[in-house]
Amino acid sequence: MTEPTLSVCQLAKDYVTADGTLSILKSLDLTMQRGEALAITGPSGSGKSTLLYMLGALDSPTAGRIQLEGCDPFQLNAAQQAEFRNRQIGFIFQDHHLLPQCNVLENVLIPTLPGAGATPESEARARELLGRVGLAERMGHRPAQLSGGERQRVAVCRALINRPALLLADEPTGNLDRSTAEAVGSLLLDLNREQNTLLICVTHSIELAHRFPRHCELQDGRLVDRESVNTVPVRG
Repeated sequence: MTEPTLSVCQLAKDYVTADGTLSILKSLDLTMQRGEALAITGPSGSGKSTLLYMLGALDSPTAGRIQLEGCDPFQLNAAQQAEFRNRQIGFIFQDHHLLPQCNVLENVLIPTLPGAGATPESEARARELLGRVGLAERMGHRPAQLSGGERQRVAVCRALINRPALLLADEPTGNLDRSTAEAVGSLLLDLNREQNTLLICVTHSIELAHRFPRHCELQDGRLVDRESVNTVPVRG
């Protein structure tokens, strides 16, 4: 059997409070392969963002294991972990977090700087991605000159520039109007298939979640499978 791209085993996250230990995630299991896309919903405070931050190696688990492409990022030192995040994981947030002083092309190339820097190959990929999302004529514009939907499309290209194994989206359509949100949602799913990444999207939008091949709800610290377009049981 092919090893999964992402393997999450018995993941737990606890916080110590004045009233005792608060368990956010409890023995959570998940496996996914490249090309798959999963939407995660759940009420505020259920642990959706906590899970996303741990998958992105931005927060460490209390117990359990995460492996991406066979590597456990929490076994790496700080410098190795930063390189792992930069190369293996692409982040898309509700707020695009583009640098206002940089133009569109420069913003997309920012994740390439910690390594070898922007190369002719990475610039060609950036131009290709921007053309794919309909921004070929906007590469010299700065974020203030773009619409909300355009800025989010730039953020998607930036997340994909290093060909990550895992693309994490945290409320990627939360600040967009309905029609723009639909377009960005379609773009994410299309690029997920085309680029053969693994996509996990945390969202409050049930409409967006239902468009994903897999949809899970975070309940009592665990993922519960929900009906989606082409429901596939959560393995693991």
